[in-house]
Amino acid sequence: MSKKICFVVTVALAAKNFLQWSFDDMHNAGYDISLICDMDKEYMNSLPKFVHKYPISMERGIDIRGMHRAIKRMTEIFRREKFDIVQYSTPNASLYASIAAKRANISVRLYCQWGLVYLGFEGIKKTLFKAIEKYICKNSTDIQPDSKGNLDFCRVKKFYSKEKSRIVWNGCANGLNIEKFDISRKNQYYSEIRKKLNFSNTDIVLGFLGRIGRDKGFNELVLAFQQLREKYSNVKLLYVGYNEKPDTVDQNLLKYFEECNDIVSTNGWVEDPQRYLAAMDIFMFPSYREGFGNVVIEAQAMGVPVVVSDIPGPQNGMVDGKTGFKVPARTVDPLVEKASLLIENKELRNKFGKAGTEFVVKNFDSRVLIKKIIENRDWLISRNQ
Repeated sequence: MSKKICFVVTVALAAKNFLQWSFDDMHNAGYDISLICDMDKEYMNSLPKFVHKYPISMERGIDIRGMHRAIKRMTEIFRREKFDIVQYSTPNASLYASIAAKRANISVRLYCQWGLVYLGFEGIKKTLFKAIEKYICKNSTDIQPDSKGNLDFCRVKKFYSKEKSRIVWNGCANGLNIEKFDISRKNQYYSEIRKKLNFSNTDIVLGFLGRIGRDKGFNELVLAFQQLREKYSNVKLLYVGYNEKPDTVDQNLLKYFEECNDIVSTNGWVEDPQRYLAAMDIFMFPSYREGFGNVVIEAQAMGVPVVVSDIPGPQNGMVDGKTGFKVPARTVDPLVEKASLLIENKELRNKFGKAGTEFVVKNFDSRVLIKKIIENRDWLISRNQ
């Protein structure tokens, strides 16, 4: 008898990036898989035939009418299909699915907590989204953050108890695809991308992968780069990502970012991030909040030392003083200080880079993670039988 699981996320991109990698293995392990998200026909057709698709509109932001429609539709599906597990992630999808799954008496309501969105807000918006986060946790029978840092933080803040919360293996939603992030191809990628982007062999390339937004630490990153550029004539910045939230960042810094000749931006996502990461000398990640921060382990997989915020998630994906440095979030001078140490010491960069690759391969291999996830889902179902 197959085990029925339904995954719920807000948009198709989240499903593609964080869920789809697991579908084949879960299907082979006897799971009957359903997916609910806001998806178009093109994405639906790209999914394996064994996945049952339920497109439901879920606009980002607060949409009361849309919320009621989505909850009603999900409740109907959950009651009809009688899933063993309903698993949800991302803010809107988690709110709607947690309510609907509880109404439908689903025995395992699993909240995979990919970060705490409220930490990036201020004022009344922060208060509202913190309350929503607590409500989702209350509705859920089980919560699995994707980092130990967020697990510990939420337990201390009493979002949930120790009994109903855990991480699987070492955390991370989807682990590291070692075949894709193949360190043996680093030199090849390094040469190809540097040539493509007109970086010289003597340039020190600082890198970032993610969207432009205040909560990604964009302001701090650019301010730090300005100081580093004054200290070192050969420092460059490679920014891989897109401008999702331009209104949230300092406009003078955004203007500098767009006009500076020593900053190269891809102006969007790339299909081959491993090649761009391999071309970097130092990976900078001064984010304010993350669930885990997969880009941190991806950079280390390609032998790049990292400088990250000391927040739950990213700091759990590296070893301070061994694979990189962690610095206080929302600060500039520590970023400059730690980056300077690495800029001036090639031997240290190489040492950290090698240690980083060994660390992430040992602790975040997606092939191991999926086995641990399947074991966990089997246990969740058997516990309720």
